[in-house]
Amino acid sequence: MQLMVNQRRLGRTGWMVSEIGFGAWGIGGSSWGGPDDVASLAALNKAFDSGVTFVDTALIYGDGHSERLIAQILKDRKDKIYVATKIPPENMLWPARSGISLRKVFPSRYVKKCTEKSLRNLQRDTLDLQQFHVWNAEWIEDDDWRESVEWLKRTGKARFVGISVNDHQPESVISALNTGLIDCVQVIYNIFDPTPAAVLFPLCRSLDIGVIARVPFDEGGLTGTISPDTVFAPKDMRTRYFGGSRKQELWERIQAMRRDLGDQDSLTQTALRFCLSDTAVSTVIPGMRNAAHVEKNVSASAAGPLPAATLEILARHSWPRNFYNT
Repeated sequence: MQLMVNQRRLGRTGWMVSEIGFGAWGIGGSSWGGPDDVASLAALNKAFDSGVTFVDTALIYGDGHSERLIAQILKDRKDKIYVATKIPPENMLWPARSGISLRKVFPSRYVKKCTEKSLRNLQRDTLDLQQFHVWNAEWIEDDDWRESVEWLKRTGKARFVGISVNDHQPESVISALNTGLIDCVQVIYNIFDPTPAAVLFPLCRSLDIGVIARVPFDEGGLTGTISPDTVFAPKDMRTRYFGGSRKQELWERIQAMRRDLGDQDSLTQTALRFCLSDTAVSTVIPGMRNAAHVEKNVSASAAGPLPAATLEILARHSWPRNFYNT
């Protein structure tokens, strides 16, 4: 029987989107050891056949390769799929650095240039959701970003605008959300880092801002498949992310979590259901590079949110830290 993913409202956009979305970084090929376009296209088709109606990509993913693959699939489909993409920082620094002005990261002429390029890649006249790929609270008083948002909406280049929050810095976006100009926020939220639930999520509820939860598996750490002996492909970003003694520490923490949980369900399912247990989350976007990933991830939707007792156990295993830049 074909599994179908449940739908949730994406904040003030009013869209009903799949609570399991398609994270399209991996199919771009960059940072993941090279693309397999046949498997990627099969994964996209499998996802959309299963009721996935939301896909998140970015111009930087394979220099537009991810966007072009999505366009290739969507041109032959009649179902409504919402596509979110992102403008990379012009200085190519992730995350945004303190003391660097907005004009060096998202100048208005660059925002326009990137938007036009994404429109061509996706073969669309209008983007469903355009997002800033990094953010810095220091930019809040700069009118240039406000003018860019207004241009995107006024010209019809994008229906809605969002921010992809810097790694593990959920509160850095608070001032931007309070301007009323931002419709959606994308943030790291998982068992190890549940911190967005403290301040960011209540604000999103009150402002009716859609929440896109990213990195639900901690780059694979929360799938339970990474051991101290795991070897990643040379171009796989996880070689650095889980470098040094990190694989050993991760493994020990995962074993402790499994013992406390009683090893009742697959850890992948538990990780996704954790994200979906907070009603502020509109959709969670695990990476899916083949059809098997899709089937496993979509099934978490049917399982529903986690019981309160399980959430209490998982709260003891939070491990907020930043492996991206350390």
